[in-house]
Amino acid sequence: MAAPPRARDPQSVLFACAMNSVRSPMAESLLQHMFPQGLYVRSAGTRKGDLDPFAVSVMAELGQDISAHRPQTFEELEDWEGLNFDLIITLSPEAHHRALELTRTLAADVEYWPTQDPTTIEGSRDQKLAAYREVCDQLLMRIRRRFAKAGAASG
Repeated sequence: MAAPPRARDPQSVLFACAMNSVRSPMAESLLQHMFPQGLYVRSAGTRKGDLDPFAVSVMAELGQDISAHRPQTFEELEDWEGLNFDLIITLSPEAHHRALELTRTLAADVEYWPTQDPTTIEGSRDQKLAAYREVCDQLLMRIRRRFAKAGAASG
């Protein structure tokens, strides 16, 4: 059962979560570094948050600097550059509902990748960083699995 060509090989991808402060900027950076020329990648949230310093630290461990990321909402993204995405990957339930609403007027495929919010983890700095690393690792694994064929086709 093959997916439609657009879903299989998107040219533009939007990652979405609750506040665009942890999960979606991590995913945006991971995919952008995997395909620096081949894909247009952005991220947004249902609400506006502040970029999380733990997310910045964990991404820096991978050599990826997200410190300049400015969290934005779906509405801000639409106002600034439009919502012309082939694929919207949602990482939280509220982002998924918002993305599905958008598909009434936007011809985009939506995939839901339930992803734990590491900001809910209590404990020491090391325990919190471990939770963020786990989320980052899960996102990287999903991205590699999802976009492996696109990389083989364009490389």
